[in-house]
Amino acid sequence: MGGLSSDSQGKLVTGDGGYVLEDVPHLNDYIDDLPIYPNPLRSNPAYSVVKQYFVHTDDTVPQKIVVHKDSPRGIHFRRAGPRQKVYFEPDDVLACIVTCGGLCPGLNTVIREIVCGLNYMYGVTRILGIDGGYRGFYSKNTITLTPKVVNDIHKRGGTILGTSRGGHDTSKIVDSIQDRGINQVYIIGGDGTLRGASVIYQEIRRRGLKVAVAGIPKTIDNDIPVIDKSFGFDTAVEEAQRAINAAHVEAESVENGIGVVKLMGRYSGFIAMFATLASRDVDCCLIPESPFYLEGKGGLFEYIEKVLKENGHMVIVIAEGAGQELLSESLQSMNQQDASGNKLLSDVGLWISQKIKDHFAKQNKMPINLKYIDPTYMIRAIPSNASDNVYCTLLAQSAVHGAMAGYTGFTVGLVNGRHTYIPFNRITEKQNKVVITDRMWARLLSSTNQPSFLGTKGVSDDKDEEPSAQLLDGENVQDEKTGTGDISEGTYGPAGLK
Repeated sequence: MGGLSSDSQGKLVTGDGGYVLEDVPHLNDYIDDLPIYPNPLRSNPAYSVVKQYFVHTDDTVPQKIVVHKDSPRGIHFRRAGPRQKVYFEPDDVLACIVTCGGLCPGLNTVIREIVCGLNYMYGVTRILGIDGGYRGFYSKNTITLTPKVVNDIHKRGGTILGTSRGGHDTSKIVDSIQDRGINQVYIIGGDGTLRGASVIYQEIRRRGLKVAVAGIPKTIDNDIPVIDKSFGFDTAVEEAQRAINAAHVEAESVENGIGVVKLMGRYSGFIAMFATLASRDVDCCLIPESPFYLEGKGGLFEYIEKVLKENGHMVIVIAEGAGQELLSESLQSMNQQDASGNKLLSDVGLWISQKIKDHFAKQNKMPINLKYIDPTYMIRAIPSNASDNVYCTLLAQSAVHGAMAGYTGFTVGLVNGRHTYIPFNRITEKQNKVVITDRMWARLLSSTNQPSFLGTKGVSDDKDEEPSAQLLDGENVQDEKTGTGDISEGTYGPAGLK
């Protein structure tokens, strides 16, 4: 292995061929002479039949899986999984779990599997649930968690621990951790929560405490970078189908029926995009990453009129963050934020529904029947589906393995199909967004046959564009690009597809 450098978040290890490992911190980085113990899984009958169960210390996972023959090996992350040696005796462990931010399918499954993983795999019996998010560390009581207590919680939505936004007082939180004797902290939340987790880790490190801090990334919008997807996303897309189907039934049952469905997606339109692709009943999908306009040639109103004349009905899916610049023009919106620092958005679904009604009433060309459906909180509150339950289980177990092995200041996540440990800074540095010049968005435009609402200049200025990547055949949704193509304003059809 080549050189090694450190920063406040983790370690960079360089090797031959342009290999870079973005490593995560370890307790022995700042605490000397830590005792090491054999992993209890050695004597666990459940794992006695597994060959090579322990992950090799040099196992890493590449961030980009599609490369040219002469490409450097690129950035890697440490592979998740159990290690031969651990840095905690099971009887000495006092773990705690906290959930923060908005609800998301799978929260209870993650809680359950952390508790069961600690208990069944490592023999840890002392586990606390922090009630009500970050402020619960210093203002609320804890909940004792055992496998019996959490046995059935994965069958219901929400979080048994309660959640909240804000309330992050680093000093009080770390004081509580230190006073209670907690030495493993599992934090489940989105990018704001994980930024808080990073600060907690840094304060724990400054005090020289033997406390492992592990994050499990949670966002229903799938807007966390690096990882393949976040838990709850599959469930959200599946449940969104019900709303889209209802809108379609309503629309096709009346003359010139329009069904408008608002889905989650404050800054990223992944739920709207995947729900549209899965449904095939959607005629227009509007997301935050792709600006659109209402009036004039190639605008939304003209497209709606065209579809109604051809089909007699229409379904529009809109993400909650789409068109906010249009709302701010017509409404004097305030720059208000919630306790997590997220901008409070106006209801774009109600706004666009009224705009469509007003337009056709003013034109007096054709009568329309519009139905608006907002399933947002219904989707957030349901239990996770089978796919997400499996994913949540593996995320939780990976976090437990990492903390027991002495890693800290990390979050777990799936990268190119492999579970990895990722430094907090890589998760919080930016948001994952739909790239409207990649093949996935082109597939959506091809499916719906909607206009791109973009001129050539708008695409050329896209800062995420990587011209060389258009030669690759990879199918990574986050990374694949198609180049600028030939996207002309006011043309109905898939952008850049001939």
